[in-house]
Amino acid sequence: LCEQLGVTQSMGAIGSSADNALAESFNATLKCELLEGRSAFPDAATAYRAVFRWANRYNTRRRHSAIGNISPNAYEAAASATLAEAA
Repeated sequence: LCEQLGVTQSMGAIGSSADNALAESFNATLKCELLEGRSAFPDAATAYRAVFRWANRYNTRRRHSAIGNISPNAYEAAASATLAEAA
């Protein structure tokens, strides 16, 4: 199925946690901040909107300790500005 859909499967060894660490961390945060204590969404569209709002906040306003307590968007903007100046 992955081949039919053009999806590249994991290149790591079976059981290697390092291969999925970033995705697992993201999913754990999503579950904790958005889904914990919620039994169900009334429909798929409501769930989609809730996840979209959460992801938007995650990238634009939520501070991340691994990148100096700034948002991912601010980090990328600073990095791209630095690269443009260096070029």
